[in-house]
Amino acid sequence: MEITIVTGMSGAGKSSAFNCFEDLGYYCIDNLPPSLIGNVLDLLEQGKRAPEQAVFVIDIRGGAFFDDLKNSLLSLNGAGRPYRILFLDASDEALLRRFNETRRSHPLSGGGSNREGIALERKRLLDIKRAADVVIDTSRMKPAALSDEIKKLFLPQSENVFRVNILSFGYKFGIPAEVDMVFDMRFIPNPFYVPSLKELSGNSKRVRDYVMKAPVSRMFRDSALRLIGELIPHFSEEGKYRLNLAFGCTGGRHRSVAMANAFNEALAEMGYRTTLVHRDL
Repeated sequence: MEITIVTGMSGAGKSSAFNCFEDLGYYCIDNLPPSLIGNVLDLLEQGKRAPEQAVFVIDIRGGAFFDDLKNSLLSLNGAGRPYRILFLDASDEALLRRFNETRRSHPLSGGGSNREGIALERKRLLDIKRAADVVIDTSRMKPAALSDEIKKLFLPQSENVFRVNILSFGYKFGIPAEVDMVFDMRFIPNPFYVPSLKELSGNSKRVRDYVMKAPVSRMFRDSALRLIGELIPHFSEEGKYRLNLAFGCTGGRHRSVAMANAFNEALAEMGYRTTLVHRDL
């Protein structure tokens, strides 16, 4: 299992890094007491589908537990479990500005000033920063830029991390709420009115051939695929690595299913990671 420890200064972007790794498919745990790392890894590895990559965010929010980090890392070394440390840092001025903008106090301020808390944290994190494999200074970074940097540093350059979630549905059962783009397939000739196809679904080759032989179906498929392919790089630039597409027809059984299947195959061939759900089938 690929293990990444994310730590660093409070306010330097660990929450953004957590969200980025989670979007990229990593198994992530935030604010994990260091002494529990080994136990969590044992549990994960005993599962039927152990994750290939795990990210643990560990910082001084853990209070006294944070001091166990050094011993926990030694235990990982002794157990032959390789890991890497990502340390997020930022200038004092940037951290102070972020605490002021969010109207939050530094975890180590103890009722005093945020500047004092930052100074104390820097002292406590000095050794772990020196041991880090990667240090990223986020002083001038927006969350999207941090996500891009993590993607470049931690993922193979040949891997396409963008995920497209594809859903088919029936309008008579309601439009799904959590989608980015909804495509109405009710302009396509309906197999429901063909007696030999009525009882079949869009998963049937006969239904799919019927749906896709219509010139308007092929025109829509090619045009929509071209549009989505051109938009995905711009979503990635804004730090969005997931796009939810929904295809609807009257009952969610024939046309929407066939078109969702066609898009799933085409996008997978283009190198994107996809998921496919037929909600009302």
